[in-house]
Amino acid sequence: MIHNISYRVFVHGTENEEKVLGALNTIFPYASPERELTEGYYKNKVIIFHQKFNKKKEIKNFLENLKELEPDSRNNIIDNLEKKMDDHGNLFLRFSKQDAFFNKWKIVEHGDSIHTRIKFAAYPAKKEGALKLARELFD
Repeated sequence: MIHNISYRVFVHGTENEEKVLGALNTIFPYASPERELTEGYYKNKVIIFHQKFNKKKEIKNFLENLKELEPDSRNNIIDNLEKKMDDHGNLFLRFSKQDAFFNKWKIVEHGDSIHTRIKFAAYPAKKEGALKLARELFD
């Protein structure tokens, strides 16, 4: 059903790196992210953590937690599946860093979040097949 799951999260100069990693571990308990140091627009330090999961155990754990989302976040995904999925069967979700720090999963629309990509195993890799799988996941 799922090929892989990947994430990216940005740590801005005003944020505590350890707190962001704590938030990340709420969403991805198996996280061992790669760390990339870069510069923001105003030459400020920005750290990017990213990783891709291919193992069944990690994917299964994530999906079990995803199914337990609070109704508001769950309905947000279901109502916006077509907008959140690209033509190649990738579902893009954003989780609140602040809520994740407090061990809550909350879907948000803003950029200051844990950016997640779920690649559905639809053949052929088209949006229609992936949408069907995503709907089954949330039913």
